[in-house]
Amino acid sequence: MSHVELQQISKQFPGVTALDNISFDVKDGEFFVLLGPTGAGKTTTLRILAGLEHQDSGSVLFDGEVMDHLAPADRDVALVFQQYSLYPTMSVYDNLAFPLRSPLRRTSEGEIRIKVEETAQKLRISHLLKRKTAHLSGGEMQRVSIGRAIVRSPRVFLMDEPLSNLDAKLREALRVELQHLQKTQGSTTLFVTHDQIEALTMADRIAVLNEGRIIQVGTPEDIYDLPASTFVAQLVGSPRINLYKSQWEENTVTICESDVQLPSPLESKLPAEFLVGIRPENVKPDPNGSFTGQLILTEPLGVETILHIQSGQRTLLSLVPGITSFRLGDVVKFNVATEHIHYFGLNGDRLQP
Repeated sequence: MSHVELQQISKQFPGVTALDNISFDVKDGEFFVLLGPTGAGKTTTLRILAGLEHQDSGSVLFDGEVMDHLAPADRDVALVFQQYSLYPTMSVYDNLAFPLRSPLRRTSEGEIRIKVEETAQKLRISHLLKRKTAHLSGGEMQRVSIGRAIVRSPRVFLMDEPLSNLDAKLREALRVELQHLQKTQGSTTLFVTHDQIEALTMADRIAVLNEGRIIQVGTPEDIYDLPASTFVAQLVGSPRINLYKSQWEENTVTICESDVQLPSPLESKLPAEFLVGIRPENVKPDPNGSFTGQLILTEPLGVETILHIQSGQRTLLSLVPGITSFRLGDVVKFNVATEHIHYFGLNGDRLQP
């Protein structure tokens, strides 16, 4: 496996800057997730790493060796796409064996059989080896697609939203399988997604990308607990973060158009106006709470419930365990975990109070 580096990569298409001087590295054996909305530049980054696109400036390095001059076939990377890209008239066995039968690899049929059967066992598709891929379900086809990538043990795995076409239960199951495979094989993996749940649950580290720029790189805990901007704070977390314009005066933070006034952070002086971000799990109903609001909506999810609490002209989301006994119209007392509040300037950048 390899240590991958992108150094000051820029790429333009007619009328569009796809990547603007981005740099990050993926450590040997790391599961690295590139997270961002549609059009952020995620797939372009992946294609440049694979050699399918060439950057306008900057360099791609594997283990310190510059890859820019190498063709895709010479970089020894494996790609898994959103579309399965399988040969429908071939059996699962032959689809898995296909990359090993390249004249460049010179792999004997005996070795191919061993590798194919080992890969099929890891992905729990041994019973499908004789079946044509055209007769498989979506989840089975994606397992075969992943198997075709891992069967030849490449230097780097590149995965472009491979789970996005699957239903929720299959996505969850394959997330777990991919994590297990990556950890047991120690493979260097760059995984592209717009799904923050995939990013938070799978990644060793995450790079948040928007409009061709890296906004933040860090562990899932860093990205969630210390978002560098309102963009990151709103991109990560479900339900969405409470984010409101606020004012600071006489050591008190007041959320505008609400009845919520919070103590100012210790030893800090905030600007006169700024933004306050509060995760829903840090808005906590409490019969002895300091604040009062009216319940205007509940969203029961089984294991937890989202409460919509109106305070003045603002509505705060609160996340509570299980099914709540609150009813619409109830007056709800609540507290805010002030130690977990996020402060941002009006330009969206994180403040350090």
